[in-house]
Amino acid sequence: MTEVSSLTGRLLVAAPALADPNFDRAVVLLLDHDEEGSLGVVLNRPTPVGVGDILASWAGLTGEPDVVFQGGPVSLDSALGVAVIPGDEGPSRPRADRAGPAPGSRLRADRGEPVGWRRVHGAICLVDLDAPPELLAAELGSLRIFAGYAGWGPGQLETELADGAWYVVESEPGDVSSPRPENLWRAVLRRQRSELAMIATYPDDPSLN
Repeated sequence: MTEVSSLTGRLLVAAPALADPNFDRAVVLLLDHDEEGSLGVVLNRPTPVGVGDILASWAGLTGEPDVVFQGGPVSLDSALGVAVIPGDEGPSRPRADRAGPAPGSRLRADRGEPVGWRRVHGAICLVDLDAPPELLAAELGSLRIFAGYAGWGPGQLETELADGAWYVVESEPGDVSSPRPENLWRAVLRRQRSELAMIATYPDDPSLN
C-alpha cells in the first residue's frame, strides 16, 4: 500500500456537493489518520442533550454551548472528550501507561502518556472521561463531549478526498470549542487565504446560487 501522509489534527470541511446527510456542511477534526484508516469527530453537530444530563461530573468543565455534540454516525452510545491543553508538550506530571480507552481501538495511546489525557496534535488533546475530572480541571483550556465518531476504513477517506468530497485545512484550537458551532462551516472556509474563502458564501439552497 502507498504510504499515507497523516492528516491527524487537520480539519475536513465538507464540500457543498457532498451528498451524505451525515456530513452535510460538516467540519470534522481528524484525531487519527494513517494507512489503517481514519477517525474524527464532527465539530458542528450540537444535540439538545446537556452534558450534565449524562456526564454530570464533567459539566462544569465544558464551554458554551454546554451540550453533547454528535461526533459522527458510528458508536453513538460512546462518549469522547476532546479538549484544548496549551503547549506543544505535556506538562511535568505523573505518567500513566495509557490515557484511557478509545472507540474502535483506533486511537492509540503510547506508554508514558500523562494521566487522564493524551495530546493528539498541537494543543488538541483526547480526554479520558473515566479519569477524575479534578485531575484535569487546572489543565483544560476547554472541553467538548462527543457522542459517536466518524470513521473511515483503509483508503476510504483518500478516495473521498480524490472525489472532491472534502477540503483539508489546518485546524485552530478555537475550532474545538466554538461558541457558535452552527457558523463553523462558513467561518473555517472564510478564513482560508485561497479560493476556498469564496465557498463560504455558497447558499444553503443551491438553487439560490
